[in-house]
Amino acid sequence: MFWKRILYYLNPATLFSKTDHNLNLRFMHGINRISIFVFLACMVVMVMRACLR
Repeated sequence: MFWKRILYYLNPATLFSKTDHNLNLRFMHGINRISIFVFLACMVVMVMRACLR
């Protein structure tokens, strides 16, 4: 159940859905998703660089 919620939250298809009526809340969730994607991308790059050394 926990992983299902996280995967739903990180799904790019749900990024543009209009579930929240509050515009500020929608922008906040969008920025949070972007920051999580950037963090995960950086972690992948760091692991790849560590493995190639």
